[in-house]
Amino acid sequence: MLLAFALHPLTFILTHYPFNPCLLKCAMRVRPCSDDDLPTIHAIQLKCPQAAQWRLEDYTQLARDPLGTILVAEADDEYPPRVAGFAAFHRATDEAELRNMAVDASHQRRGIARALLAAGIRALQSSGVSRLFLEVRASNQPALALYASAGFNVLHTRRDYYHDPAEDALVMARDINPSPFSPSRKK
Repeated sequence: MLLAFALHPLTFILTHYPFNPCLLKCAMRVRPCSDDDLPTIHAIQLKCPQAAQWRLEDYTQLARDPLGTILVAEADDEYPPRVAGFAAFHRATDEAELRNMAVDASHQRRGIARALLAAGIRALQSSGVSRLFLEVRASNQPALALYASAGFNVLHTRRDYYHDPAEDALVMARDINPSPFSPSRKK
């Protein structure tokens, strides 16, 4: 199993869903990826032009990095269940970055990306991460809506960050373990 930090429990049960569970539109489970999942993850990414376009070796390297993790969502409406999406994270001390996330086109708009993000946040919290960053194409309105609904805020713009096509990236962040002194925790 390729997981840099333990998920508790290893299988993300939807009853522990930290966001609005009414937004889920399919039966699924989120779990750490295995070596066997990496080609499927890469294939999903290749079909999603908004996702960062990595090589298969990049996923293998991240999965083996002690500070990296890749989660996959399996759609349980098929037998055997198949990987319908993934999220790749990397952490550095008390911060982390969502490096890449994609959902197969046939499973989009069913809450899979939201479940992957929620499971990743829970795992990062258990590892002591206090802030999560990400970059997203400025034109990717569905992703921007998801991240905003999950509490992410735009920090700044990176001009011409993406290529094929050239586009700006919005850098977003969210505190995932607020300090007891933060304004949101004061009574």
